Amino acid sequence: MQTEKIILGIDPGTAVMGFGLITIKSGKMSLLAIHELILKKYDTHEIKLKHIFDRTLSLIDEYHPDEVALEAPFFGKNVQSMLKLGRAQGVAMAASLYRDVPIVEYSPKKVKMAITGNGNASKEQVAGMLQKLLNLKEFPTKYLDASDGLAVAVCHHFNSGSISTEKSYTGWDSFIKHNPNRIK
Repeated sequence: MQTEKIILGIDPGTAVMGFGLITIKSGKMSLLAIHELILKKYDTHEIKLKHIFDRTLSLIDEYHPDEVALEAPFFGKNVQSMLKLGRAQGVAMAASLYRDVPIVEYSPKKVKMAITGNGNASKEQVAGMLQKLLNLKEFPTKYLDASDGLAVAVCHHFNSGSISTEKSYTGWDSFIKHNPNRIK
């Protein structure tokens, strides 16, 4: 039985992307790091995607997570926003798979439900509950996107022992096998 595990949680975004890392030692969860990638300052979507890929790789190389948990894009009315968000998530997935780190996706409602018990909780409620769960005197970031990345990691920890209906891939071969319609 593994007594130590590091989980990288990612909240994909095109303005601010949140990353949260937790460590699990003998069943006890603690905050390892929290980061945000500010993308608003970059002019083109392509440059933003490059920074997402580079930052995800650098976090993987620095912290060596055992697993990566991502928040799946939600379905909104703005098709262009959904497309850009999906690309951001795809680039983070590609960086994880490039380093052979298994990935799992969770819906925003599932993440909120795991953290607060309410699938419709606000970002502030999620951050407040994370502060309690991780015994933090104050929250280490002002960006709620970063706390959302942390929430995805905690959600994954809470769901690790249960049978998951969420999508999970152990590498490119697994991703391709489960997504043949995405290959051209």
